Amino acid sequence: MAIICLTASTNIMPICNNTPPIALSISGHDPTGGAGVIADAEVFMHFGCHPCSILTCQTVQDSSTVQRLIPLNGSDLIAQANALFNDMSISVIKIGLTGSVECVTAIVNVLQQHPNVPVVFDPVLASGDGTPLASKKLINAITDTLLPLVDVLTPNTLEAVTLSTLSADSPIEELGENLLQKGAKNVLITGGHGQAEQIFNHLFQTDQATQQYGSERLSGEYHGTGCTLASAIAALIATGEPIQNAVEQAQAYTATSIKNARKIGKGQLFPYRFTSH
Repeated sequence: MAIICLTASTNIMPICNNTPPIALSISGHDPTGGAGVIADAEVFMHFGCHPCSILTCQTVQDSSTVQRLIPLNGSDLIAQANALFNDMSISVIKIGLTGSVECVTAIVNVLQQHPNVPVVFDPVLASGDGTPLASKKLINAITDTLLPLVDVLTPNTLEAVTLSTLSADSPIEELGENLLQKGAKNVLITGGHGQAEQIFNHLFQTDQATQQYGSERLSGEYHGTGCTLASAIAALIATGEPIQNAVEQAQAYTATSIKNARKIGKGQLFPYRFTSH
């Protein structure tokens, strides 16, 4: 069947009857737009996906730090998810800041209802300046109930240590294997929180050799890099890319976004997510 595009004028984008992949972000709201569902939507749109979002929490924050986190109601999260899934064909789910044990329980409920939708999880456990955003109970809820439902987990090294309960000096291979054993199907541990001149990310997959990716560390402090990477992986999966290809392409896109980062507020730099990829 031919696709017919209708254009009212040369100044208006064509309206086509084809439907883009639909990507759902379940995360917190960052009023600065540097992270959270706003950042996710920017990445989704860059890769040609239609963005949808469900909030887990509101935050009081600026480009420097999170001052307060206000969790939302888990039953409302489930109701919104039911409304979306009854109306649209969701291609991928990206999870970010979960906010509370109640929201984790609600997210698990949603994922169990839709087991065939790929899930990418960026486990935001602290703000960029290190302010904790997750209690011990919340971390336990994530590891016990959410990780077994995740297709791609994207922790930084600090988050990997916290979720694995291993020591901070554990070899990266032990961290990755531990998180696979907790149920995540693929684990990309990012090395951006180190101090070395080179950043190394490691992709762990069951019964496959570990993949290592290196990139140059850029000077400066950045806000929303984890959101950018995880959302790019999710968007690429939604467009049909195999997971390993999605992981590789998303890292290149994220590196370029960071290289072109902009000073929006008084604090950290924001990745520029509309760069070429």
